[in-house]
Amino acid sequence: MDRTLFNDPNLIFKEEQRFRQLWIWGLVIGLDVLFIVIWGYGIVCQLIFNKPWGNNPMSDSMLIIISLLVLVFMMTLTLLMYYARLITVVRYDGLFIRFIPFHLSFHSISLEEVTHCEVREYKPIREYGGWGIRYGKAGKAYNVSGNKGVLFVFANGKKLLIGSQKPEELYNAIKRVAKHIE
Repeated sequence: MDRTLFNDPNLIFKEEQRFRQLWIWGLVIGLDVLFIVIWGYGIVCQLIFNKPWGNNPMSDSMLIIISLLVLVFMMTLTLLMYYARLITVVRYDGLFIRFIPFHLSFHSISLEEVTHCEVREYKPIREYGGWGIRYGKAGKAYNVSGNKGVLFVFANGKKLLIGSQKPEELYNAIKRVAKHIE
């Protein structure tokens, strides 16, 4: 199904977004560098100069194991941020969203159950607690960058915000597919 979402005459709208906030990247890379410098210093002191690192030093083997585990964790987070992306697709047969690498395939959002949608500006941190797949006081959100998107209100009262760099285009594509939406 994933490939047909893009190579289909029913395709009305497609957007792919990545994390692009410089402050987030500065934080992630800064933490990576900080880890490498501090732990690298400790490893060099303890393993090469035979000077125990810290007030209560761990064994050499434990230092290596912990260092490797933390390094793998930090690099995994960095790669996750690098490869993460939000893909939003509107076709005549519906709205589809995929947040890579968290979704293995596209998720269909039922437009029949939507009673209202609108383009809106929002506060990512205050309303949803940041970027990503978020659950906040304002409902659920899929967002990776910026502060604009399309808000969907469902018949059951639940709300979903899809962040977009092209919110008006997304909204117009939704209106083409689901003419019943206010």
